Amino acid sequence: MTILVVGATGTLGRQVVRRALDEGYKVRCLVRSPKRAAFLREWGAELVKADLCKPESLPYALEGVSAVIDAATARPTDSIRPVDWDGKVSLIQAAADAGIERFIFFSILDAEKYPQVPLMDIKTCTEKFLAESGMNYTVLRLSGFLQGLVSQYAIPILERQTVWVTGEASPIAYVNTQDVAKFAVQALKVPETENRSFPIVGTRPWGGYEIIRLCERLSEQNAKIARMPSETVRLMRKFVGFFKWGKNLAERLAFTDVITTGNALDADMAPVYETFGLDPNDTTTLEDYMGEYFDRILKRLKDLNFDSKKNSQKKLPF
Repeated sequence: MTILVVGATGTLGRQVVRRALDEGYKVRCLVRSPKRAAFLREWGAELVKADLCKPESLPYALEGVSAVIDAATARPTDSIRPVDWDGKVSLIQAAADAGIERFIFFSILDAEKYPQVPLMDIKTCTEKFLAESGMNYTVLRLSGFLQGLVSQYAIPILERQTVWVTGEASPIAYVNTQDVAKFAVQALKVPETENRSFPIVGTRPWGGYEIIRLCERLSEQNAKIARMPSETVRLMRKFVGFFKWGKNLAERLAFTDVITTGNALDADMAPVYETFGLDPNDTTTLEDYMGEYFDRILKRLKDLNFDSKKNSQKKLPF
């Protein structure tokens, strides 16, 4: 079976490629810049140049493909709609026309509850469009990624920079992208996952202050914490939304409506593990992920004789 991975150079996409290759699949990656994606070729994947925003480039990329795993999303600095709606519609239509057997799509947990949030609304609409395409599909609804916590919490604490926290932020069951990739590839083997949606979350929800305390313990440093009220974020969203240059930022800030409800972004994973035939004990915990990160970084700092107290205003040397 040949799998086309879309968004293969991203944080999640590259893990999907790695997992699929490790399990013996032939993997083709849809990329806009083969030069930037050269590492995927070194892993053993085939690269094909195409662009979701150019529908005419998609049929060639889908030739000979049996399944599509779509991990593409707009970059934080870009507008959401061209990739996450227009591009996905083009991809789903092209895949249906090409007779693709399976389509794996990554959505967001509880997206249907927040139609006022642009990205959540688009994800919900894409799920419906995919369900009506006639293809066998699987939707994996994700929470936040463990990988994002490194830049949000770990690095600022190591550099003695301020960690910003929204005081009313809801706990989130962050998940490792490697674990998400495992579910995505496994879905191709399990008929019971066809034409269904599943939550994919981590072992338990974590609040911002809990994560900070964990990082403080692992790094043996105290964090400098600044609290930003959610109302301030909403006012900022309204202000920048008046300007053309601020539209993209306003779309991202709308996510505040999701993380300030007080409701944890979490789900019961027991039936999901049972359906997919995977062991919940293999899921990465936040403690293990951060522990491994700090062990590795602190060892490198020691090897470099980096004194964080004397260099409190400097960036880490890597």
